Amino acid sequence: MFGLTGHGMRLRTIRGYDFGEVSSAMQKAIRRGETLYAGYWALELWASGFGHYVWKRLLTVSAEDCWGIITKEVKALHESYAMINANLSGRRARGRIFISKAVILLCAAKKSRDADHLQNFVYDEMRGIDPDTLADELRSAPEYVPVPDYAFDCHTRRGKSMGKTKADFFKAEQAALVPLEQGLFDHLVAG
Repeated sequence: MFGLTGHGMRLRTIRGYDFGEVSSAMQKAIRRGETLYAGYWALELWASGFGHYVWKRLLTVSAEDCWGIITKEVKALHESYAMINANLSGRRARGRIFISKAVILLCAAKKSRDADHLQNFVYDEMRGIDPDTLADELRSAPEYVPVPDYAFDCHTRRGKSMGKTKADFFKAEQAALVPLEQGLFDHLVAG
């Protein structure tokens, strides 16, 4: 969809959102594991007729933001979506369930930006290309980073002096797992 703005024609979604902002929100929500928001933005793009773009972006996210071989899973979901939509003969696209499943898998996947960092911070720099502002900021950051409070538990001297127990450790670390893969003994830690 196109909508007229003060700067000319801009892509808009069915509810009037700026296309670029929705696309960015979808990817950033996936990075943060915010499934409800990521799904909302992905389906907003799909409902607005940008289904092909959604799949291209989800495949890119799988390589750029996620660890492991999740891209294979997203590709299989895309192939299923394409099969459902083969020979539509002008009818509206179907199969948004496959987009929803891809979003859920991507949000739940372990996150790693290694592939993006490899191309931007390693390859480009080795070719003599000036790193962008982010890389400069990363290199110029102070070397001292304070130890976060969650590091102080029953296994450290400071944690012990604070009265931290093994029970505290198990509860705190269980609660901090993101994304959480349900375990056989989670019920022993609850409470």
